[in-house]
Amino acid sequence: MKTRQIERKRLVPHTVDGVTELVLDTEYIDVTEPPRDWDQMVRTAVTIGAVVLVTASLVWTTASIGDLLASVTLPVVAYAAAVAFDASWIMCMGVEWLLRYDPKRAKAAQRAGWWALAVSMAAVFAHGHVAGEWVIGAVGALVSGLAKGGWTMAMRVHARPLDPRTQQWVEARRAKVDGQLAMIPIRRDLQRGEHLVEAERQALTADSGSGGSADPDQSGGSADRPDPSARPVDRKTLTTKDAVRIAWDDGIRDRDAVLQDAAARLGRPVSPDTVERYLRDLRDAQRSA
Repeated sequence: MKTRQIERKRLVPHTVDGVTELVLDTEYIDVTEPPRDWDQMVRTAVTIGAVVLVTASLVWTTASIGDLLASVTLPVVAYAAAVAFDASWIMCMGVEWLLRYDPKRAKAAQRAGWWALAVSMAAVFAHGHVAGEWVIGAVGALVSGLAKGGWTMAMRVHARPLDPRTQQWVEARRAKVDGQLAMIPIRRDLQRGEHLVEAERQALTADSGSGGSADPDQSGGSADRPDPSARPVDRKTLTTKDAVRIAWDDGIRDRDAVLQDAAARLGRPVSPDTVERYLRDLRDAQRSA
């Protein structure tokens, strides 16, 4: 049985001249070495091989299709576009791997991957046919097929199939979590919309209360003699004219002060021109009294 030596450190008490301190003590112990995991080694080798095959396929397909497209466009553009042929089915395989525990959703990526592979192989064969070497074109097209087959086998090695009941449990749990995740952007969008509506409502309310020289108060044109006994308190029925009259009765004569007092009573901005007109009417009524 094989063993290996490991280093272990720990704090131990150490006393010198009657004073004890904790010091670091190092010891070496022999532990049994676990047996070599050949399954994991083979699994790792298969994965590395699949990655090598996919890389080789991507390089070969890009070079072949890029040369084909370079006859009608710039080489840089041609080779950049050629990458998409193998990259498409490689991306589909990545999606298939991420959805390995959701077979229903993974089937769409699997079908798309095979269609993308067929298109890529056909393009490589077309390059050989145009070059007059259809045999080379056919053999070159098989490179992508072998790469996808190798990666498919590697995925099967890492796959962990679930029994039907466990699969249903996973789907039910995933549906609940996905619903909660989906509600995050939905709530954010709804809150953003509500804030926009509220901001628009406040803006319209402010505009209706400060519309320049337009008179938002429909209670009448000129003011009569102030009536000190009138003290409306309901903001729904209180008008700008009433608010200005209350401020006048309270002895407020400055326009800015009246403007602030009326806005506070009404709970909304008040037009300065409207306040100025009502104050002018009240001054005229006071002089003529």
